[in-house]
Amino acid sequence: MEARQGARLAAAFAGFVLVTLATNLWRRKHMAWLLVIILLGISATSHLLKGLDYEEAVLSIVIMVWLWHLRHYFYAKSDSPSIVQGLRSLIYALTFTLAYGTAGFYLLDRHFKIHFDFWSAVKQTVVMFARFYDPGLQPVTAYGQRFADSIYVLGAVSMVYAIIMVFRPVLVRKPASEEETAHAKQIVERWGRSSLARLTLLPDKSYLFTADGSVIAYVLNNRVALTLGDPIGPPQSIPAAICEFRELCLRNDWYPAFYQTLPEYLEHYKAAGFDTLRIGQEAIVRLSSFTLEGKSGRRLRPSVNRLVKTGHFTLLHEPPLSDGLLDQLHIISDEWLRHVKGSEKRFSLGWFDDDYIRSCPVMTVHASDGTAVAFANIMTEYQLNEITVDLMRYSRRAEPGTMDFLFVSLLEWAKEKGYESFNLGLSPLAGVGQRSEDPMIERAMHFIYEHLGQFYSYKGLYSFKSKFNPTWEDRYLVYPGSASLPTVVISVIQADSGGNLILGYLRKAIWQRAMTYPPTGTET
Repeated sequence: MEARQGARLAAAFAGFVLVTLATNLWRRKHMAWLLVIILLGISATSHLLKGLDYEEAVLSIVIMVWLWHLRHYFYAKSDSPSIVQGLRSLIYALTFTLAYGTAGFYLLDRHFKIHFDFWSAVKQTVVMFARFYDPGLQPVTAYGQRFADSIYVLGAVSMVYAIIMVFRPVLVRKPASEEETAHAKQIVERWGRSSLARLTLLPDKSYLFTADGSVIAYVLNNRVALTLGDPIGPPQSIPAAICEFRELCLRNDWYPAFYQTLPEYLEHYKAAGFDTLRIGQEAIVRLSSFTLEGKSGRRLRPSVNRLVKTGHFTLLHEPPLSDGLLDQLHIISDEWLRHVKGSEKRFSLGWFDDDYIRSCPVMTVHASDGTAVAFANIMTEYQLNEITVDLMRYSRRAEPGTMDFLFVSLLEWAKEKGYESFNLGLSPLAGVGQRSEDPMIERAMHFIYEHLGQFYSYKGLYSFKSKFNPTWEDRYLVYPGSASLPTVVISVIQADSGGNLILGYLRKAIWQRAMTYPPTGTET
């Protein structure tokens, strides 16, 4: 009778766990497949013991055999250290709960109808922890009921935590090694040709080196392996690199995604099974036609002329930067961060790291007394005769229009150096969803752009860059299907904000507003 009663409880518990494992089977988790095989065996045995229920037992066996036949489809790995940590925590929880429950039932048996000696207290604790139900336990006081409930809570929390850890995706625990970074740098310098190329070498990135000589720089965030831009390498290797990265992500239970990709590779992403979403446009100034004269320069001339009259000037500093200059830039950067009430970003933007800034050309704006009031660090695009900037920061004493003055000086310097173009970076949502044939989601993004600008100032950023009369090129988010899109978008926000979703979004809004003052000068 006890075996039949226990078998019923075991069958019910196994069925519950099988339902919770369904999502992980859908994720093709190997650990879920293994546990399901074991639990189906337990379920079949329990059905036979609880009353020779051959129909239910045969069904369990058939499913078990079918899953064994499909075993090669369940290849997604779990994070091995997390599995060990989850099982260790479960053992610790069981040990603590056993001691806690045994002492409680033994010392507090007056709160129950049953008298507990030591061994009956042990048995009662084990039964409650394993089954979450025991009809024989009858508390006679509210204190006894609360104590019994605490056993259930400990058991439930321990089980849930263990399950979460067992099915956790593979984690990236170590940053790229010096050898990996050096190898990535060789490939990027040889094949890089985008405004993001230099940022792929920052220390927050991990790397996949493909068999055909390409490199993919990514960060792992919220189960999303988020790549910055397209794979970098020989053009003929890009389709294979996309597929190789997708396979890596499938094995590690990650969502693969590519952020700010170029239009030229969209067909390769679609052929690999990805969906694409236009997320904005990059503003690229053709330097051969850039001028402050005539109609094209009318929005920039007032700020530039006013600052020139007040004695402002710019200086270009070649790397490596001196310690004294680095200290001045640090003061401006810290003041700017305090002003915008933000912190350093990551992923698609650099941050004020001494080694990084020291290795870049930097242009500074100085007031008439020689004090530096603003700066921007310059990045080349390697194989593309184009440059761009990363950090653009100013102090509180900077005059309105200082950033106009800085960018005009940067463009004129780049033009003198023989560069063909200057990349002003991405304007989020610019040009998205304006056409009737655009997807519904892009038209919804256009609604945000048009009606929620007071929160995010996307239009202000677009307006600032438009003053330089750039050409606009589409940029895309590539993701593995509509079901993954919310997770991917959250991952992008977290990666850009340094890991904090809510604060990151607020900081991004503040940063974009900061780009309109003092940059827009008298128009602010």
